[in-house]
Amino acid sequence: MSKKAMKKTVRELALDLILSVEKNQSYSNLLLNTTINKNQLSPADSRLLTELTYGTIQRKLTLDYYLQPFIKKGTKIEEWVMVLLRLSLYQLQYLDKVPDHAVLFEAVEIAKKRGHKGIASMVNGILRSVQRKGVPSTELIADPIERVSVETSTPMWLVKRWGDQYGIERTKEMCERNLQAPRQTARVNTTKASREQVIALLEEEGYSVEASEVIPEAIICLQGNMAHSKAFAAGLFTIQDESSMLVSYALGANGNDTVLDTCAAPGGKTTSIAEKLTDGQVVALDLHEHKVKLINETAKRLGLNNITTYAFDARKVKEKFDAESFDKVLVDAPCSGLGVLRRKPDAKYAKSAEDVSRLATIQENILSAAAPLVKQGGTLVYSTCTIDKEENDGVVQAFLAEHPQFKLDSKLMDRLPDKVKPLVENNCLQLFPQDIESDGFFIACFRKEE
Repeated sequence: MSKKAMKKTVRELALDLILSVEKNQSYSNLLLNTTINKNQLSPADSRLLTELTYGTIQRKLTLDYYLQPFIKKGTKIEEWVMVLLRLSLYQLQYLDKVPDHAVLFEAVEIAKKRGHKGIASMVNGILRSVQRKGVPSTELIADPIERVSVETSTPMWLVKRWGDQYGIERTKEMCERNLQAPRQTARVNTTKASREQVIALLEEEGYSVEASEVIPEAIICLQGNMAHSKAFAAGLFTIQDESSMLVSYALGANGNDTVLDTCAAPGGKTTSIAEKLTDGQVVALDLHEHKVKLINETAKRLGLNNITTYAFDARKVKEKFDAESFDKVLVDAPCSGLGVLRRKPDAKYAKSAEDVSRLATIQENILSAAAPLVKQGGTLVYSTCTIDKEENDGVVQAFLAEHPQFKLDSKLMDRLPDKVKPLVENNCLQLFPQDIESDGFFIACFRKEE
């Protein structure tokens, strides 16, 4: 058999990807990039694979609810067959440009190839029944929390938890927004070019872009992948979400400030801070050597020579640096990532309440370790890409209770761009995905009293 004949279709690749994510808890974004490169997929096939993989994972609970009436009670279905049914139903329900007959034909062919005629017949029967009768309405679900869970494919425990924390309406809006594909945004390297110059260069290359209304140095990509552009290779910008860009504003580093970034990889915030300094220096740490390499590569591409990196555990920083040796310290702590579910849809099924509590303890430990390194009158910023109160407000209150020399900085709002100022509450910024069409994000800014 020729290599061409053996080559897997996009739908087969999507099935393999989703199975690997579910069985091995692989990261969908990393696995997707590997699969695209390994199979040398065209841009069109890459887009389809991305849509099928993310979409099916993103809407897993909804798809299972839709399929349930069409699967006979007591029928044992192998995991790969269930994933194939979800994958096929996702296309029937959400992809208008894919003809139904093409979806059914390939589903049956995959079932034959991976299983046998009996499985193929069952898959064909279920999908044709769904096609004929239509999916059940979620209005039949009486419990409002369960209904939001099914409609937005968000685990019940998360919907209930966030409903208790923020109210069910805000939770529903957030969960709905988490189903939408994220925008690609970039931060212009203002040490090399202006935003207007970079926009012009990208448009010359054929990209459709526009200026952000939130961040003065940010660009939003409407079509294409800016990371493949000549302007990116030349170090004129780096890919970063707008919410993440706000950290350097909150920190307020400038001039000849000495800054410590304790959990720095892959380097978006590190380089953002470095670009705002004139004679200052950023010391960037990460626990893993291969991640430190990513920071160095980004700094080199951007032409920044004011960053020093170390592979080091942020919980042990007092062993490496003298007390009060930094003007500004950033703790962008490891977190549950519940604010970036649009980018990592598989994360919502893998996390638990115990994970959140465990991470909150780690976050408190890193903050407590970093606090002595801040100079009197200096600034300590704590940020996460989650919206969970235990990791955010809970960690802030625990830190303040144990470190009375630190107070929340009332001048945080003054340093932030105008568009997000109204979102500051109790001298902290909690962004939800629906607020500025960015990732969910949290920023608290502490000042060490003199």
